[in-house]
Amino acid sequence: MKQNSNLMTRREVLKRAAVAGAGLLAAPMFNRGRYSVFAGSLNEYSARVIDLVKRSTVIDMLSLLTLDFPKQAKWFADPESFTAADLQPFKDSGINIFHPAIGLGGPDAYLEALKFFASWNGFIANQGEHFMRVDSAADLDRVKKSGKIGVLLGLQNSNQFRNPDDVDFFRSLGQRVSQLTYNTRNLIGNGSTERRDEGISDFGIAIIERMNKVGMAVDVSHCGDRTTLDAFEISKKPVLITHSNCRALVPGHPRLKTDEAIKKVGETGSVIGITGVRMFVKGDEPTTIEHVLDHFDHVAELIGPQHLGVGSDIDLYGYDAMPPELNKRLRASYKGSYGFRERIDIEGLNHPQRMFDLTEGLIRRKYSDKDIEGILGGNFKRALAQTWAV
Repeated sequence: MKQNSNLMTRREVLKRAAVAGAGLLAAPMFNRGRYSVFAGSLNEYSARVIDLVKRSTVIDMLSLLTLDFPKQAKWFADPESFTAADLQPFKDSGINIFHPAIGLGGPDAYLEALKFFASWNGFIANQGEHFMRVDSAADLDRVKKSGKIGVLLGLQNSNQFRNPDDVDFFRSLGQRVSQLTYNTRNLIGNGSTERRDEGISDFGIAIIERMNKVGMAVDVSHCGDRTTLDAFEISKKPVLITHSNCRALVPGHPRLKTDEAIKKVGETGSVIGITGVRMFVKGDEPTTIEHVLDHFDHVAELIGPQHLGVGSDIDLYGYDAMPPELNKRLRASYKGSYGFRERIDIEGLNHPQRMFDLTEGLIRRKYSDKDIEGILGGNFKRALAQTWAV
C-alpha cells in the first residue's frame, strides 16, 4: 500500500479548518507540522490527518449516543435538554454517521424495539437542525454536505422479528441494519458465547430472505461461527460485520471472527468494522493502538483494505468513563469468556477525536489516502448502498 506524501501547506490547513466549524480551532504548531485543532484538547495532528478526516464521509458502524443510559433516557424524554455543549463533541469528532445499535432480547423484545425506534425518531425530529436519520444511499451522500450528524438506526439482535412481515414493519420505522443474534441463541441462530452453535434455522432463512428483499442489512458481529458462515451462504447481499476483530490475533476469544469468516467478507464484497475494545484487541498487556492497527493489517493482508471499516463499539468517551455502577452492571451481564480486564478502552481511541488518532495510525502503517478514505467510511458506504437497493 503506497503512501501519498502530498501535504497541505499551513495556509491550506488553516483555510480548511476555518470552514469546518466553530469547534475546529486549527492553531498551528510551528516547526513540527502538527496542529492543535480542538478547543480544550492538547491533541495535535498532521495536516494530512486533518484533511483526510475532513474530506471523508466518516462512518462509525457501532457508536452509541452515550453509555450513560440515564442521561440518554433524559435526552429522549426531553430532547430540548440536549444542549449545544452536548452537541459540540459530536461535531468535533469528525464522525458524520453513527450507528447507535444496542442489544435487545427476551420476551419483551418486540415492545422494547418499538420503544427504541420511537425514542430515536422523536429525538431526531426534535433535533432536526443538528441530526438526520440516514435511510438511503442518497442520504449517505447528503449527510456530509448537510453538516448534520447522521444516525443510522439498527439493533444488535433480531428478536423483534416475530415473523417475516415484522421486517417490513421495522424498516418502515427506520431500521436499516439488524444483527441476527446477540451473544445468545434466538429463533434465528446462535450467538458467539452460546454453548453450541447449530447455525441458522429455517425461520432464520426466511428472515434473511425478507431482509434482502426490503433492503435491510444483515449484521453478524455477535453471531457464533456457524451462524456467521451460514448468513454469508444464505444472503444474496453483502453481510456486514459492523464491529468485531480477528481471532487469529486473540486466539480462543469467541466474540471475534475466524479467518474463514473474514475471507467470506472479501468474497461477498462486504466490510468488517474493527473495534478498539481492549479484550478484543489483545489477550494480555500491554495493549495499545498499535495492536488495534494489527487487526486492520491482518484483514488487509487477507482480503484487501477495501473491506475494512470502523465499528468502535463505544460512545465518544468509552466504557472506562462510564459511571462506576453502570460499568459494573455492564461487565456482570456478560459471560466470563469475554475476558474483561481492569480497563476496557484503548488509550488514544477513547476520546471524541479518536478518528484522527486512528487515521494517524493508518498513515504510520503506510495505507494510501484512498485506502484510508475507504476505511473511514467509504467502504461501508459502498456496502450499505448495495444492500439497501431494492
